[in-house]
Amino acid sequence: MSAGITLVTGATGHLGANLVRRLLEEGEQVRVMMRAEHDNGALDGLDVERVFADLRNSEAVSAAVRGCARVYHCAALVSTIEGNAAHKREIFDTNVRGTIHVLQAAERHSIDKVVVSGSLSATGYEPDRSSHEDMPFYPFDRHLPYGFTKHLTEHECLKAHANGLNVVVATSCAIIGPHDYVPSRMGRVLIDYAHGSLRAYIPGGFEWVSGRDIAEGHLLAMRHGRSGQKYIFSTAYASVDDLMALFREVTGRPAPRLRLPPYLMAILAEVTDKTWYRAFPHLPRRFTPGAVRLLQMRRRAGHDKAKQELGYQPTQLSQAVREAYEDFVRRGLIVPSK
Repeated sequence: MSAGITLVTGATGHLGANLVRRLLEEGEQVRVMMRAEHDNGALDGLDVERVFADLRNSEAVSAAVRGCARVYHCAALVSTIEGNAAHKREIFDTNVRGTIHVLQAAERHSIDKVVVSGSLSATGYEPDRSSHEDMPFYPFDRHLPYGFTKHLTEHECLKAHANGLNVVVATSCAIIGPHDYVPSRMGRVLIDYAHGSLRAYIPGGFEWVSGRDIAEGHLLAMRHGRSGQKYIFSTAYASVDDLMALFREVTGRPAPRLRLPPYLMAILAEVTDKTWYRAFPHLPRRFTPGAVRLLQMRRRAGHDKAKQELGYQPTQLSQAVREAYEDFVRRGLIVPSK
């Protein structure tokens, strides 16, 4: 157990909800920063101190940070859409300015160490090799606003490090696991699959990380990470076909028979993004152009640096899928088939 209070921003998100529980297991005194207008059910029943603040409000963030010894900055506005100017401004103000506010508050209140959650989308990509921490981000590819803001967030962390703040970036891949309260895109796919309502899927693949592993990775980054450094945490690469097989194993239901052509879905996603989704902006977007494009990149990531420097040992993706399924069942979001 570490002395002093540990602040977690974004504690109601998939990453944050797993991290808070892991910190409580360690006996840490946890303060969580939340937004009053959001659904904060992910923290129900947990022995944590709650403070309400918006990342875009520097004074409120400073008040939340005051009195803490450590900060895990997990909060971010995640999006797989291009969006309009207002949407892009909201992502920038939340992800970039919000991080600046956290880092400035950490400097002002002499915080021992800050771990900022990063995204694989802010890491360099080359089709024929796994992404790693030293691979440069190429700004002229077609990036989503979310990925670009996460790249800028890393830049702000380096500036804070240069100013003397002890700050580390813990990079997450796509998360699968329990305590998925939103739920996430892949969480919704698992729920639909379990109820037999997933009629088709798009082939592709991505680098995934279990909720258990990304929480553990953040603890290791706090304990052993070098200031100014970035560490990627992943569990395994898996194709969508691999995930369908894991879903079949935990649910007992057959996989969808319809495997949609990726090029057709890419075109359809582009068309609907410019028509249907613009007319109905608040409807859930299962297949956005960005989501289809990410799956088709089939990008992989290496976690050798985290293993060598931090002692990171990933678990099994099959375990993460089972834990996600069992948690959805426990919360009543999945009714097991008989």
